[in-house]
Amino acid sequence: MIRVLAIAALLLGVGPSGALASEGGGGLINVDKSLFIQIINFALLLFILVKLLYKPLLAKMDERTQAIRKSLDEAQAARADAQREREENAAKLQAAYAEAQAIRATALKEAAEEQRRLVEGARAEAGRLVESARNEMAQDVRRARQELRQEVSDLAITVAERLIRKSLRDEDHRRIVQDAIGRVDKVN
Repeated sequence: MIRVLAIAALLLGVGPSGALASEGGGGLINVDKSLFIQIINFALLLFILVKLLYKPLLAKMDERTQAIRKSLDEAQAARADAQREREENAAKLQAAYAEAQAIRATALKEAAEEQRRLVEGARAEAGRLVESARNEMAQDVRRARQELRQEVSDLAITVAERLIRKSLRDEDHRRIVQDAIGRVDKVN
């Protein structure tokens, strides 16, 4: 501001004296009291313009500069926050992926173990069932043999009784043996 006033005063002061000196008294600018009034008017106008326009204009420009700086700082901070959050999210995602892989591996291991236990249990149950069926069949065979022996002995006693009761002839003897064999075949 002071520079502008100094330059204006210099031009106004030097200009008329140079014009007066070169022309010898009459030039574009006459040094009289109207020149001083014009200088005062110019200085007053310059003062009013500086107060009313220049300073508010500079204040607004400073305010705008500060607002732009603040916006740029906020944008840079937001960009840094976004980058930090992006990195945190990437780290969380990586950790979640690793955790999911660990859970999957554990689940597969547990499933394999459960399958192995179920297969072993099924094999053991099948072995017990086969053994039980064998034991039951062996008992049935023993029972059948016992019943067969009992029946054969009953038949032998019956045949012996018949032989004793009758005096056996050769024909009767053959017929009795054939009857006993026929009864044994019917039982089996």
